[in-house]
Amino acid sequence: MKTRLIKIGNSRGIRLPKAIIEQAGLEEVVELEVEDDQIVIRPTKNPRAGWEESCRRMHEAGDDQLIDGPLPSLTKFDEEEWEW
Repeated sequence: MKTRLIKIGNSRGIRLPKAIIEQAGLEEVVELEVEDDQIVIRPTKNPRAGWEESCRRMHEAGDDQLIDGPLPSLTKFDEEEWEW
């Protein structure tokens, strides 16, 4: 598909057809970079996508327990070296 650059203030932009936006999964904020003389527009990554479901499954399987036992309320450092 060919399109034209349009003037936007002192910059230039392009209009993306709705079908392309939906096909690429783009939302309001995108990642934009230049790779090998090409402009690449990507959907932003949500680093925590799927965490809620994963945590729910872990809880149901009993895999969300602490791997270390409870810590003592006071350590040797707390009792002998710490100064208030």
